[in-house]
Amino acid sequence: MKAAAGVKDAPESALPMQAARHAAEARGSHEPWRIVGAGILALVVAMGIGRFAFTPLLPMMLHDGSITLAQGSWLATANYLGYLAGAIAIMLLPWLAPRWAERFSPAAQARIGVVATAIFTAATALPLPGIWWVVRFAAGLTGAVTLLGVASWCMVRLASLGRTELAGLIFIGPGLGIALTGLLVSGMVALGWHASTGWWIFAAMALVMSVFVWPVVAGHADLHARPGGAAVHSAAQTAAAAPAAARAMHALAYGFAGLGYIVTATFLPVIARTLLPGQSIWADLFWPIAGLAAVVGTILGTRTPPNLDRRWLLVFAYLLQACGVALGLFMPTIFGFALSSALVGLPFTAITFYSLQEARRQWPASADSFASLISVLYGIGQIAGPPMVAWLLAHSSSDKGFARGLELAALALVVGAALHVISACVWPRKR
Repeated sequence: MKAAAGVKDAPESALPMQAARHAAEARGSHEPWRIVGAGILALVVAMGIGRFAFTPLLPMMLHDGSITLAQGSWLATANYLGYLAGAIAIMLLPWLAPRWAERFSPAAQARIGVVATAIFTAATALPLPGIWWVVRFAAGLTGAVTLLGVASWCMVRLASLGRTELAGLIFIGPGLGIALTGLLVSGMVALGWHASTGWWIFAAMALVMSVFVWPVVAGHADLHARPGGAAVHSAAQTAAAAPAAARAMHALAYGFAGLGYIVTATFLPVIARTLLPGQSIWADLFWPIAGLAAVVGTILGTRTPPNLDRRWLLVFAYLLQACGVALGLFMPTIFGFALSSALVGLPFTAITFYSLQEARRQWPASADSFASLISVLYGIGQIAGPPMVAWLLAHSSSDKGFARGLELAALALVVGAALHVISACVWPRKR
């Protein structure tokens, strides 16, 4: 933070020189990697635990008799409703309450979010099923707030340090959290533990990780801010915005991505148990496979050249995930589900990373607000998934209900890919 203080007291004319010096110093320091590590842990908590620990624990909760499958679908929906509410709140806060928005900075969002997630995770372990839907809603809300806060803070801070190429690595967090919670649940199932024990363990993990996030994710994201708090605008920040139609198409496509992955992300272990009777050990491993694949996909995604149009990368990612979603239908075997899990996981966090990058490119002057807006559409897509599956299950056998749900999810991803193709062809990126 000494560097930040030095910039603040410096005359405005000296800021470009100091910015260059800070960037040069950062390249040889450990500070960028501390930021990346904190970002990863924050997303492990918010997404891997707060949102997706429910997926591997759902079969345990069903086995314990604490909920039915229909109730589990609505608990998932409550979580996604919370995510939507969080994204809307972050989007509207600067207009409705500018002073609160200034206090509730991206760093504050992340810090408060990780601790709140730990609390809500612990509350899910309580034998009070009547409050679980409220708790899952709250966990979804803090998940959105944390994701948007830590992504914004880390991206801007790393850019301020001249290490923009590291920003995508923070999205290792969701996949790492999915793999970690999934593998731990596999062990819990083998030991015959109850789901409530799993919730307590994950709450403790979230609290410990929060301790490491707090001292790093703090302060103004831009180290090269002008006196009085206004940041120095880069060329990217002052670039012209994309046409409104292009921005609308990007947001809509991201909404289809939310619907496309959520059926698998919510019900994969249950679907595997339904279509692979007697293979419960393998059924518990498919979700961790998806998480590990997401980690690999994130690392590969950060290797893509910055000059490539993110919309074409999103087309490839959407279609790859659509193949993964559909593969479980056409190859309902252990190998088929393993490959399906890998294909769903590989582009999972890369889609989020590329979409946020594209949002910043399309509307640089309102990057955080536009990121919140597309997250709202993503949240709406997520919300539609579990009720859709619940309705299909109520009107058909379980295997046919899940099959129809996966078909519609794959179709949503194909439609989203088509929207990106249209956008890239109608509004090509300027070199």
